[in-house]
Amino acid sequence: MSSSKKNASDVFAMMLGSDVTQTQAKRAKHIGPNTINAWHTDSQEGQLAVDVAQTEKDIVVVSTLSGAVTENLEVYIHDDLLTIRGDRTSPMRNVEGISYFHKECFWGSFSRTIVLPVHVYGDLAEAEYTNGVLTVTVPKREANRQIPITIIE
Repeated sequence: MSSSKKNASDVFAMMLGSDVTQTQAKRAKHIGPNTINAWHTDSQEGQLAVDVAQTEKDIVVVSTLSGAVTENLEVYIHDDLLTIRGDRTSPMRNVEGISYFHKECFWGSFSRTIVLPVHVYGDLAEAEYTNGVLTVTVPKREANRQIPITIIE
């Protein structure tokens, strides 16, 4: 077995536990180390996780921004697009000689643009950042307003 095939099987065994079947291992053989390494490469900009909900009158977007630099947070609404931008600074950035055993937290610039599910009044939006959680509330517009027809005879 070549080392790339062995590495792919090992990765799937780690992900799925020791119950990996021969079939699962064979399916993993086509994945080489370059593919696996691509999964772990650092991107230039992180992407936020968001929850999008609605009330009778508003669209509410919530995102956890723990560690975000508040002076650099930006929220934009253009038509039906909502964009959140900012950056996070690692508390370990100035520690010399640090090496990580495990690193999942994203530090650096982030952004997220989402399409809002309904038409909104973007100019009436409000944003609040409390305890590392950003909440953006945007009033909904009437979806379909019936237009009266004037009959001229």
